[in-house]
Amino acid sequence: MIRAFLALPVPDDIRLRLSALQHRLPLPRPVPLENFHITLVFLDKQPEPLLEDLHHAIETMRLAAPLLRLDGLGSFGGNEPDAVHACVAPDARMSALHTKLSRAAREAGIPVKARKFVPHITLGRLRKHEVGPETLARAIGALGEVTSQPWLAETLVLYRSTLRADGPVYDPLAEYRLGG
Repeated sequence: MIRAFLALPVPDDIRLRLSALQHRLPLPRPVPLENFHITLVFLDKQPEPLLEDLHHAIETMRLAAPLLRLDGLGSFGGNEPDAVHACVAPDARMSALHTKLSRAAREAGIPVKARKFVPHITLGRLRKHEVGPETLARAIGALGEVTSQPWLAETLVLYRSTLRADGPVYDPLAEYRLGG
């Protein structure tokens, strides 16, 4: 079984900028900058043959390249925050990409949970009660507006995710070129 996901990699200049922001936030467990990505579809643990079927399906698809940009910071978990992330501005091509890939995964026999797609780049994780919501909101507010110049996401990656005690390790299994 392979734990996997489909994601858009983040350009180096954006990675460096987000890494600098991490140091100004109360993040007990920051995500290493080499792990920054925008998850489009989480595939969970799957047998290799199903991932191969999905891989072959994606290779035959025409997929538009989304135009992305940072659009603020946020957190997940409400009154018990469990993650801090950089928001990615909505883009119709990214939403269409998410929909097409989710459908392709289901057609390959991979169950994909139906949940609202919230494009983001995870910056750090929190355990329950490590950082209160007010403290986090103040720290995020102190950073001011976090935006970026737009970038074209020209590559989609199928990643393997290996969970380790010191955090997950992501290895690319396949890369796909996205069209204009």
